[in-house]
This record gives sequence, C-alpha cells and structure tokens, in this order.
Amino acid sequence: MKKILLAAALFCSTFFFSQKNQNYLKISYTSICCGPASEKPSISYLKEFKRKNQIRSMEILMQKGMGREGEFELYVGTDFLTVNQRKRLVRGLTASVSNQNNSKKSQNIGNINFDPADITHQEDLMNAKNLTIYKK
Repeated sequence: MKKILLAAALFCSTFFFSQKNQNYLKISYTSICCGPASEKPSISYLKEFKRKNQIRSMEILMQKGMGREGEFELYVGTDFLTVNQRKRLVRGLTASVSNQNNSKKSQNIGNINFDPADITHQEDLMNAKNLTIYKK
C-alpha cells in the first residue's frame, strides 16, 4: 500500500512541478506573397537572452498552419522571468523584430508582428490547433 501511495505521489508531483506558463508573448509571422520571414533572428536572440541571463529553461511554443503560405506564430513563456528580465526581453525582441522587418532583401517576404501588450494566456492556447513545442 505504501508503494502505491508513493508512486501516486511521485506521479502527481511530476505534473505539478512541470513547466507550465500562464502568460505568453506572441510573435506573428505573416506572409505577403512568397512566404513568411525566417524565425532564426528571433530564436537566436531568445537563445542568447537565455544564456546571458542564466535561465534554465524557456518555453517556446509554435503554432503552424495559420494560412496557405506557411504563416505561423511563436509564443514565449514569461512567468519564470523577473520584472527586469521581462523588460529586457521585450526591448530586445522589439529591436530584433523591427530590425528584421526593416532589413528585408525583398518586399515579397512577409512581416513579423510583435506587440508587447498582446499577452496570450494559457486558456487561449488550450484549444489551439497545430501547437507544438519549438525545438531547433
């Protein structure tokens, strides 16, 4: 009986302590004619931010299938960041997105939209289709 209770407690604590963000920043990749812009500059900034601020894990979700030309959205979890880290993340993402939008080689490549005030909650993502954990 003790083994069953111990196993149940271990199983329940695994779900309780798993990373679950409630608030996400949304980065939208839209298309004009020939597909969306690359997510590599934003992802490289997020990896650099994670390394510089010594963050153990940062939750990044990707929702594909938003349109015919490969539009997608990235969601970055912000619950485990301090206030200063969140401000620096927003400032850096804003700079990265505007830099990428302004330095497009072709006008046919889509835009990237990022609004720091647009916070997506976990309830909004519960019924989202094609939502996966970003791994690259």
